[in-house]
Amino acid sequence: MFGIPGKQAVTLTPAAARQIARLMARDGKQGLRIGVKKGGCAGMEYTMDYVSEVNPLDEVVEQDGARVLIAPMAQMFLIGTEIDYETSLLESGFRFRNPNVAESCGCGESIKFKDAPAA
Repeated sequence: MFGIPGKQAVTLTPAAARQIARLMARDGKQGLRIGVKKGGCAGMEYTMDYVSEVNPLDEVVEQDGARVLIAPMAQMFLIGTEIDYETSLLESGFRFRNPNVAESCGCGESIKFKDAPAA
């Protein structure tokens, strides 16, 4: 929908691809749908949901056995994003390195996107 021909909208690190593939196999799902919604202290939040079937309007990114589906309304916000999976002593989870983010809150749960340049 908003993709760049010949280029995936998002990329996955090997750790993220392994974790997504593991979750898909464990739960028998078709993939992980990534989206954005209004909320949080910075204005927007990422959403992640398992999916049993692919929406024909989803952008599909497949890598090393992992399948990420990008919801249609989120595609323009996620172009160029790298998704990683990090594990530390106290927590583990997916991390988004998104060049379209202008700022994020202190807890890292919500984001604000850069304004589009004036035409």
